[in-house]
Amino acid sequence: MGNTTDLSLGRLLKDMRDAKRMSLRDVEKKTGISNPYMSQLENELIDKPSPLILHKLAMLYGVEYDYLMQKAGYFVPANADESSSRHVSRSFALSSMKDLTPSEEEALVEYLAFLRTRRKRRKQA
Repeated sequence: MGNTTDLSLGRLLKDMRDAKRMSLRDVEKKTGISNPYMSQLENELIDKPSPLILHKLAMLYGVEYDYLMQKAGYFVPANADESSSRHVSRSFALSSMKDLTPSEEEALVEYLAFLRTRRKRRKQA
């Protein structure tokens, strides 16, 4: 997916919806945000959706509300930016793990073990 901080709000929303394997109609059913409105958001025809819309989408996609507010151009305190960006990346990673093959799961477990071992070695050094 790449660096989420470089994405426009519309592209980010589309990528999050795709990561959840949801249609525009699915989003409408779960949030009450109309299908045409979501399409306009994703295609960047709407510049600044309301905070209420952003809150509903943050809840649906499991990302930080502050992060979506920032992407829409609203003021967000500086300390919220870095942790929100990391949270969005983690959310994407976790949501994309639902349909892993057994060999992919095994590779991820092995890689996680490797990362944890490396972290422990660094702490001991």
